[in-house]
Amino acid sequence: MQIQLSFSKILLAFFAFIGLMIAARVIYSGEYRFIFLIWNLFLAWIPFIISTSFKRIQHIKWRKQSFVFFIWFLFFPNALYIVTDLIHLDIESTVPKWYDALLLFSSSITGLLMAFVSLLRMEKFLLLKFSNKMVNMMILVILFFGAFGVYLGRFLRWNSWDIISNPFGLVVSIAQRFIFPFQHLQTWGITLLLTTLFYLLYLAIKKLPGYLNQATI
Repeated sequence: MQIQLSFSKILLAFFAFIGLMIAARVIYSGEYRFIFLIWNLFLAWIPFIISTSFKRIQHIKWRKQSFVFFIWFLFFPNALYIVTDLIHLDIESTVPKWYDALLLFSSSITGLLMAFVSLLRMEKFLLLKFSNKMVNMMILVILFFGAFGVYLGRFLRWNSWDIISNPFGLVVSIAQRFIFPFQHLQTWGITLLLTTLFYLLYLAIKKLPGYLNQATI
């Protein structure tokens, strides 16, 4: 519990650091362009907070467990998505590039921290039900669809809420890419690159001395 609290404090410190950087940027430049980072971090926080329930739902009915997993899975790409906000570094501004680079990088790191801690919680939950080999495959699949979700959000501008507000359009857009994969090579090229990056980062974090792993308790 003490380690979990410490991780929460570090995460809060990241939020405060990013918030102060955004506020300073607004005061300095009068621009509000990077305010969107606050919203993106909030969306990344949703799967992180949902993942705290995985330990509590171990003994409830599988249908309820499946529902919690679905909601987590729906929002999980949002935590990975912030990495792509680095493309905003090319905007013209009176703010020094190094400042914007630090701000965007800090947001990306925070999103990935929340993503991987929530994924570690999910992995521990799955290990109670499946073999280690099966869970490893499931984690790779989750990251693949997470990367695909990042592509949908960044390049096609879909978001998690569209499953409710525009489900038909979302399903059609996704189906086209699976039915006609060779007509959407960019989709699968970017998705596979992001999957590889996220998987390698996740494996690296799992090899750390144990801090983030214990933060999932």
